[in-house]
Amino acid sequence: MTSSVGSDLFAFLSLLAISVIVLLLLRHFLPLRTTPAYLLIPIFLAIALPVSIILLVPIDLASSLRSRDEASRGIWLPDRVILVAWRIAYWLTFGLTWFILPLLGEYVDSGYRTPRSRMIDSLRSNGRYQLIVLGCGIAGLIYVFWQNGFATTSVKALIMALAYCWGLVLAIYLMGHGLVAVPRKLYRNADISGSLRRIQSQAPRTWDRLIDANAALEELEAQVFLLRQRKHAISRDHQEWVEEISHELNLSGSHISTTAPKTSSPPVPVIITDRYLAALSRKLIRARHMRVRFVDSWDRLVQEAVDTRSILDASASRNLEFGNRPQWSFFPKVKILTSYSRYLLYVRVVPAARMALAALFSLASVCIVWSELIKFVAPRLSIIRLTVVTHRNSGESEVGFIGQVSASIWILYMCTAALASFDDVKIWGNRALVRRNTYGESAAWYSGQIARLTVPLAYNFVTFLPPDVHRETTFYLFLGRLVNLTPLGENFDYFFPILILIPVCATFFNLYGRVKSIFGFGIVKDDVEIGGWKEGRDLIERELNGRSHLGLSSSAGESSSPPALQTRSNLETEGLPSQLSSTSANSSTGVASASLPPRQTVMEQRQAQRLADATWTAAEEDENIFQDFAHRVRNTFDNVERPGWLPEIGKRPKWMGGVAGNSEGSGRAEFGRGMGRWFGGRPAEGRLRL
Repeated sequence: MTSSVGSDLFAFLSLLAISVIVLLLLRHFLPLRTTPAYLLIPIFLAIALPVSIILLVPIDLASSLRSRDEASRGIWLPDRVILVAWRIAYWLTFGLTWFILPLLGEYVDSGYRTPRSRMIDSLRSNGRYQLIVLGCGIAGLIYVFWQNGFATTSVKALIMALAYCWGLVLAIYLMGHGLVAVPRKLYRNADISGSLRRIQSQAPRTWDRLIDANAALEELEAQVFLLRQRKHAISRDHQEWVEEISHELNLSGSHISTTAPKTSSPPVPVIITDRYLAALSRKLIRARHMRVRFVDSWDRLVQEAVDTRSILDASASRNLEFGNRPQWSFFPKVKILTSYSRYLLYVRVVPAARMALAALFSLASVCIVWSELIKFVAPRLSIIRLTVVTHRNSGESEVGFIGQVSASIWILYMCTAALASFDDVKIWGNRALVRRNTYGESAAWYSGQIARLTVPLAYNFVTFLPPDVHRETTFYLFLGRLVNLTPLGENFDYFFPILILIPVCATFFNLYGRVKSIFGFGIVKDDVEIGGWKEGRDLIERELNGRSHLGLSSSAGESSSPPALQTRSNLETEGLPSQLSSTSANSSTGVASASLPPRQTVMEQRQAQRLADATWTAAEEDENIFQDFAHRVRNTFDNVERPGWLPEIGKRPKWMGGVAGNSEGSGRAEFGRGMGRWFGGRPAEGRLRL
């Protein structure tokens, strides 16, 4: 009998590589030094275990063909090892998904001070969700008992089947959207000028969200200021609690006196309770991370716009330099690419590679959708089956090393398409992944979704294969047999994936945009954001020039920008632990944080300025050559320095009804009503036609 030493070594090295990759991924999104171990370890397991399933499924396929030639199995392991691996991977993933990660997420998000209070609050929040799940489980348990009688296996089958069905519903919808969105995004990004327009069109919404995040944080800080003013009228414990919040926010001295009077905030209740302070603390934690999120989004958007603009401008000189772009190389002084080779890479190679990947992924998406549709009617016509399973001269099926690699790639693409949809679908609240500053609750939620989706997608891939292959796998004996224990579960497993056509067609034909135009809301992010690319271009240019349009940053010679517009490097040095950490970078320089006007004032200013800019831009675009010439002549006459006695020539004396104290401005007004109107009148807001 052939030894499995080589396969054991390969499996060990694969697990080691997966662990290193997951650690690097966590380091990219989380501050490892400040993230507590009770949160970091479950998140690591929730990502590493699903990734290992991508390798475990192909190994299971090769190991299950025990009656064939063992030398052609590829990577295989003994059946007992495979069964133990599936038990560990599945039940750890199940516990992390349904119990541990939701509990830890609410624990991190709780605003209470003591660990005991946090745990009680987390249990209370998760209790409602678990009661809903329990109600669904009781209804399913009655059906299973009615079909198979009362047995321990029936309870186990119910738990695994319900978890699988819920994960499959979510996975099919997200994967269907991603199978269209991923290739289309690659295809669109191959067009450099179109990519710049899309980046600019996203700038107004990102800027607005940044302003709203600052306004919300200002309101909460003002609320803390009012609490400090009343600290002598509350209990000692609450006084200490308010002082802790103020200390963590750096609300002291000039910052409070500058911020509080100018920011509208809800009234503070007469009686201060633990629940009120916990809710306020939670809102502050979320507001701080919300601001960090949109600062990071705005920085990345501006950097992408600058880089894309540099690539477009390099077409004339054929020399590409990115300026002050941060270098991530371990050897910053070593230059691998010259200006010309960098131009060839970003202008020729990268767009061509994106087009090729878009075509390849489009073909893969078609194969997956086709396999979902015909796997019950004619499973041997599945294209995926042809790339994984081979047949020997005797007609027996086998899975070799090439088939294992192909199976891993298919599962990886299916999971990637599903996970890529999280950025587009807008039903996940305000959670987001931020480089080095991801909120602990968001990290726990995202890792839980990865663990929730991988097992259903992996088993759904196994059903693409012929029944004589996938029914012999340990995966089927462990999970699939229990899912198919009842007729309802078996039919659901085969027929529900056909509904993948709904999200595929909705994304391909942009039905989400049509629904939004009719009902006024949507669940998928628009390709073109509200505000227009011209407004986004102006916002990006103002940011690059060091000026602010709405008082969030200032030009040279004025006061420094507020904490909301700190650079990404400054935010990374702060770390932002799960608790309320300090992010007021200006306090060290002695500059008080710039205060934002009230939320309603910001909205009014934004709308008024947008209307003015749109009017001026439309007026500029609608002018013909004669109007353009008239504006230029009008500017020439209007800006000539006229002598002081010239306005007195056409002035009527007082006894004839003339206005006393006529100045140069009135003379200019008369000029505008007379000869000036021949050349287009006075330009709006003092603008000159150059």
